[in-house]
Amino acid sequence: MLPIRPLSTRWVCRDRMRRLRCFCGVVLKQFGNADGEFMSTAQRRVVITGLGVISPLGSTKDGLWEALLGGRSGVGPQAVLPPGILPVTFAAAAGQFRGKIDDFGPLEKEQKKAIRKALKVMCRECLMGVAAAQLALADARWAPGQTDPTRSGITFGADYMLTVADEFTEGIRQCLDGRGRFEFSRWATEGMPKMSPLWLLKYLPNMPASHLAIFNDLRGPNNSLTLREAAANAAVGEAYQTILRGSAEMMLVGATGTRLHPMKMVHAIQQEELATGDGDPTTVSRPFDRDRTGMVLGEGAGAVVLEELSAAGARGVPIYGEIVGSASSSAVGRRLLARRDQAMMGALRAVLRSAGAKPDEIGHLHAHGLSSRSCDIEEARAIEAVFGARAEPLPVTAAKSYFGNLGAGSGMVELIASLLALQNGRLFPVLNYETPDPECPVAAVTDGEVSVGGSFVNLNVTPQGQATAVMIRRVG
Repeated sequence: MLPIRPLSTRWVCRDRMRRLRCFCGVVLKQFGNADGEFMSTAQRRVVITGLGVISPLGSTKDGLWEALLGGRSGVGPQAVLPPGILPVTFAAAAGQFRGKIDDFGPLEKEQKKAIRKALKVMCRECLMGVAAAQLALADARWAPGQTDPTRSGITFGADYMLTVADEFTEGIRQCLDGRGRFEFSRWATEGMPKMSPLWLLKYLPNMPASHLAIFNDLRGPNNSLTLREAAANAAVGEAYQTILRGSAEMMLVGATGTRLHPMKMVHAIQQEELATGDGDPTTVSRPFDRDRTGMVLGEGAGAVVLEELSAAGARGVPIYGEIVGSASSSAVGRRLLARRDQAMMGALRAVLRSAGAKPDEIGHLHAHGLSSRSCDIEEARAIEAVFGARAEPLPVTAAKSYFGNLGAGSGMVELIASLLALQNGRLFPVLNYETPDPECPVAAVTDGEVSVGGSFVNLNVTPQGQATAVMIRRVG
């Protein structure tokens, strides 16, 4: 047996130095600039230069803002199913959006041709998301070729997407016997051929980002997030970090969702608190009000363009605000029961840490404001825990009072609403807030005289207990 000789100190040190040089090379490759030079995240700032929206309050940012200032609700009678089939009376549909090529804003000739061709392989959620994103790019005065395509990317949020029954109708009809009974043995050979071969592409939640990357030649980082109502802030947060670390100069960020789908409506009836009654539809969504009865189901999408500050300055485009912090938090009990209050507390505290801000520095909070009995109480509890010691109460607004729960699209439309408030120097009130609820001691905005402040936090949470938040400041 040969004796074991100890390694020399010189050899060990040389090996460690080799591994360290290798590690540093990886770091520079991931976080460096085009020349491999390390870029400090403290030197980079991320701003918002474009907005796009598809909502029950219209398909333009100006239309959205006018509705918010005018106290105009987008809620009406539900028309997805004939009355009486499901106990869902109210809905907030994006009625102005038809899914036609004219809904996608100004487009170059080749873009218009490509989008028109792809319309047949997009479900409504995908259509709304792509349209909102194209409107945001137009608002940012961005066109393909303006920036390095390899440093221009996408992060997009979505709900789970479900097919509609019409996709299967012809296939099922083909498999009926003489007595009208469905024969399973015939489905593979006679039923499926009647379906579109591209059927599945309509309902994949990564398709909005995929389509947008193709239409706009965006070859940089690309990701899709399916986090329900928490998706929008999560998408903004990921894109913000992507630009901060030097992996991109421009990121297109959006979220799209619908709760106006027969199966999703069934899921909501089984699992969530829905507004009840037969009164005026425009009055039923009333976050934090003592007489609220539940949330309203809706649909919509929103998108923003994020750019590194110097890149935006070089293009000379207007800036809506600067992202200064992002955070997420989740909390569930031992039996997987969501603890939304703890999740929202965690997200609010974390976003303040991320931004290096104190509670008194926040101009207003755009609350999740679901209008359900339980969620509003839990959210008010979180707001009090984080901001209760402020010298002045924190103004709280909630755009869901105007259009209900748009699923994954809600958070993005709400973020855009607060950006418009910053831009216009006015804060819109919580619609239908008439009687304060002792269990929801928040400073709900009730008129246009409350200061919008120079910054805001956007907060959202899922029924499963995942909360996300972003903080945005006015620039200049």
